[in-house]
Amino acid sequence: MALSPLAGQAGIKPGMRRGGALMLAPQARLFERSPTLEAQALQEVALALLQFSPLVGHGEEATLLVDAGASLRLFGGVRSLCRQIANSLRALGYTAVLSCAPTARGAWLLANAGTEAGARRVLGMESLARRLDRLPVGLLPPARPYLDWFEGIGCRTLGQLRRLPRPGLQRRCGAALLSMLDDAHGHGTELFVWIAAPPTFRASLELFDRVENAEALLFGARRLLQQMTGWLCARQLAVERIALLLAHERGRQARAPTVVELALGEAVWRDEHLLRLLKERLAQLVLEAPVIGLTLEALQVLPMAPPSETLFPEPGGTPEDRQRLMELLVARLGSNNVLQAAPLADYRPEAANRWLPLAGKSSGKLPASDLPPGLPGMPRPGWLLAQPIALLMREHRPFYGSPLKMVSVAERIEAGWWGQSQARDYFIAEGRDHAHYWVYRERIAGSGEEAAPRWFLHGLFA
Repeated sequence: MALSPLAGQAGIKPGMRRGGALMLAPQARLFERSPTLEAQALQEVALALLQFSPLVGHGEEATLLVDAGASLRLFGGVRSLCRQIANSLRALGYTAVLSCAPTARGAWLLANAGTEAGARRVLGMESLARRLDRLPVGLLPPARPYLDWFEGIGCRTLGQLRRLPRPGLQRRCGAALLSMLDDAHGHGTELFVWIAAPPTFRASLELFDRVENAEALLFGARRLLQQMTGWLCARQLAVERIALLLAHERGRQARAPTVVELALGEAVWRDEHLLRLLKERLAQLVLEAPVIGLTLEALQVLPMAPPSETLFPEPGGTPEDRQRLMELLVARLGSNNVLQAAPLADYRPEAANRWLPLAGKSSGKLPASDLPPGLPGMPRPGWLLAQPIALLMREHRPFYGSPLKMVSVAERIEAGWWGQSQARDYFIAEGRDHAHYWVYRERIAGSGEEAAPRWFLHGLFA
């Protein structure tokens, strides 16, 4: 049924028996057809093609028909659409012959004709009729049982077939032949059963070999993401959370699948961002056992909300772009290494200065109840030290590289309960290099006047 270029160079031709093929090329590898796997592959491709049009149907002889007439401008024209479809099929691991015509049956004939049809993209009916007239009669499935008769009367092309008397042709070959010919030339009404996307998405892929490196799983994950993209576009949904299950060995050494889960801050329906996140996660994953299969699930979806174009675009990218950057950093560095400010309503600076892992949607705004109280007119340093540094005293002045001069009034902070109570007087100090520091003098309860005050450095101003 099919052969590789090397098998063709060895002299093997389609339709040969097994013995003849092995006689010409003893090292040739022969595979038995699996109708179940072929149907599954065709369904995977159909699901991925739903991202280009909701009207995708099955044709005869392992073909898929896509009605994209209403979406040509959206994808930038016929050439751009064919290029995007070819890239999607390549990402799935398949090759295909693409053709385009005003009628579905005309496109089907051009695709099955292969190189005999010349250019396989036709936009006008007149050009399509000229191109179809040169094709052999054997391309029409209803005409194949009568090829000897057509050869005997000298009818070899579709153009010669059209010139034959229709009543006699219908009596001898049946109405199906004329119906298919009329559909190809736009004289009939073509009816198809379009593929409906399932209500939920779960797709599996069996790997060809045991994979022990997590990064090698990215190609299979990309194939599953292509299918999910088509499903999302067909259902007009966007995904917020997905799970990639890595299936391990079965039998006595069976173990539960490894789950790689991605939670997104903003719902998406394209695979580029998800592919980057999976690449980062898989690069950090250490497999405890070889992987023999992949399963992708869409755990949480929302109705699709297309982005709106504003009259004055925001410089530096949109909030969605920044959110995707944060998600990429979390996937690469880990959630504990990408933090966002979450100040607490506490007068103590080290208690109010709180940082939490970036998780979920980050709007950049905190509720009013969570904001630190602060005092109007009293600035805070841009860099707060994790632990205050005790300062030396020289000539009755705190010293940090040089004697510090106080340039602000005192801000007294007295807060905390029981063993966590604090009593401090904060100042803005200036050194000889004109750098500004945030220092405080500790107030010790019950100490006498002769006790020397203790000074600490707590922050630096920009």
